[in-house]
Amino acid sequence: MRRYGSSLLLALMGAAVLRISLFSELYLRYVQAPLRPYLVVSGVVLVLLGAVMAAVRRFAPEDQEEDVHDEGGHEEGGHHHHGPRVAWLLTLPALALLLFPPPALGSYSAGREAAQRAAQGVGTFPALASGDPVELTLAEFNSRAIYDSGRSLQGRTVRMTGFVTHGEDGTWYVTRLYVTCCAADATAGKAEVRGDDAPPVDTWVTVTGTWHPKGRLGSDAAWPAVLDVTSVERVKQPADPYEQR
Repeated sequence: MRRYGSSLLLALMGAAVLRISLFSELYLRYVQAPLRPYLVVSGVVLVLLGAVMAAVRRFAPEDQEEDVHDEGGHEEGGHHHHGPRVAWLLTLPALALLLFPPPALGSYSAGREAAQRAAQGVGTFPALASGDPVELTLAEFNSRAIYDSGRSLQGRTVRMTGFVTHGEDGTWYVTRLYVTCCAADATAGKAEVRGDDAPPVDTWVTVTGTWHPKGRLGSDAAWPAVLDVTSVERVKQPADPYEQR
């Protein structure tokens, strides 16, 4: 069976990629939606390559081997060296990925990010949609709270969704990770929540409330933005846990 090790590894990797991209939406934990077709194609190619390699090895003639032992009793192949059986352990990570896909990035990743803000400068923003509460992404809320000289958030009720991270002295935040391409380039954005007790870390919530102005626009004192909440609702993690940057 050792001769099929590399074929099995390729097939398992391909199956794992297909599991998260073709048969579920788990791929959204790692990459943006437009990259799905590339993942599917990659998974199919890996599975087919594994099958082709297995077929070639199946019908190829067996290598003739002559074992030669040195004085210390170590075995050396005469014409062909097979890898040690421990090489089969290489299939375990692929099998683990197939059966137990890693979770999306969460509070630990967010906590490692410094306060990063867009270099857009202070200015006016387009008017918000009519009606309250207005649905905003966390990035939209933060941009308007920190940079909007027109104060478009003033007097409006907003609603947004994210996961919970904790600060010091009971402070807590609704947080999202922003990605450009994939989870590897993720950065964090957050808004401080006031007016309700903190849910457990990494709990997904939808918060509704009003902007609490603080600090001078565009300054460090304005970050992170603050929301005075009227309701905090626990929700399931969305299929796509990231916001596009």
